[in-house]
Amino acid sequence: MRLTHIKPLGFAAVISTNEFKNGSHIEVDGTIFKILEFQHVKPGKGGAFVRTKLRKVEGGSVQDKTFRAGEKFRPVRTESRKMQYLYDSGDTAVFMDSRDYEQIEIPRDVAGDAMRWVLPNDEVDVLFVDERPSGVQVAVAIDMKVAQTEPGVKGDTASGGGSKPATLESGVTVQVPLFIEEDESIRVDTRSGEYVSRA
Repeated sequence: MRLTHIKPLGFAAVISTNEFKNGSHIEVDGTIFKILEFQHVKPGKGGAFVRTKLRKVEGGSVQDKTFRAGEKFRPVRTESRKMQYLYDSGDTAVFMDSRDYEQIEIPRDVAGDAMRWVLPNDEVDVLFVDERPSGVQVAVAIDMKVAQTEPGVKGDTASGGGSKPATLESGVTVQVPLFIEEDESIRVDTRSGEYVSRA
């Protein structure tokens, strides 16, 4: 008879509010959330509590929730896998696992805003929560070619102020300095969508 070893439940089976970290995942009433931000509050009267901003993994809605200090939750296993973005198939984005070449489809609403910065064949980190894809992570800054922008007005120099819209090759529009031309590569901050520099 084969014995299977069962890990003692006391080991990492729960996570307390004082172990919260931005970006980690918890399960609340059967729903998995990502912790976007949290704040420990100790009022003059009454017990301490933790105010949080959580994003629902399925659907992506953001909610404010308050928990008693020391409240415990089931920690959720997360794993990041390198995957190559292949193509868009309407409501889903198709990725290939770089290790075993297995292809998976991730719904657009799960892949999220990060897809604005991803071109076919780009390699990204796909976040899996409890073995299910739950988001796409891109670099903080990416280089991308300007597909379309109006020419700068004559007399504008690199030091001149002002900006104009430019559509990048992924289809996203960002504000760029007036001296940037079509077909130039620029560096963009993916968190704010702001122009950083020429690439």
